[in-house]
Amino acid sequence: MFLGYTSVQRKGYDIADLVSVIGTLLDHNEVLNAAVVGMGHLGTAITTYFRGKRAKLDIVATFDIDQNKIGQIIAGVKCYSKQQLDEVIKDLNISIGVITVPPENAADVADKLVKAGVKGILNFTTVPLNVSNNVYLEEFDMITSLEKVAYYVKKQKDK
Repeated sequence: MFLGYTSVQRKGYDIADLVSVIGTLLDHNEVLNAAVVGMGHLGTAITTYFRGKRAKLDIVATFDIDQNKIGQIIAGVKCYSKQQLDEVIKDLNISIGVITVPPENAADVADKLVKAGVKGILNFTTVPLNVSNNVYLEEFDMITSLEKVAYYVKKQKDK
């Protein structure tokens, strides 16, 4: 009902039609381009896993400071130098940045992403970030998530 989708009473929902309605609500009208900053193990894993999974959301660039990675195609995506961040973000119309750099570099990377024009950031570092109100920030702390799972596992064992 919240989606404005109704079913035939007692017959249930047409699943294909419902999926289409949900997709229309979640997907943007145009493709949103994303970039991963920090192509260590986590950045590479995220790029590899995510690439091609969503039709309207695409990782189109990656960035790193390692000269051995710059200019390479990693998981199907070109890796650029961190110094090219502003130019590439504008040229490729990137609106989402994924941060997987060491914690001590996270704030600097976030500032550069915001100045370059991204409107959303997914932060995988352990450092909380501050960005302007016009940028959506999602912070994912894997350590806290794992500790939460461990807590509930331990709680189950204590029963």
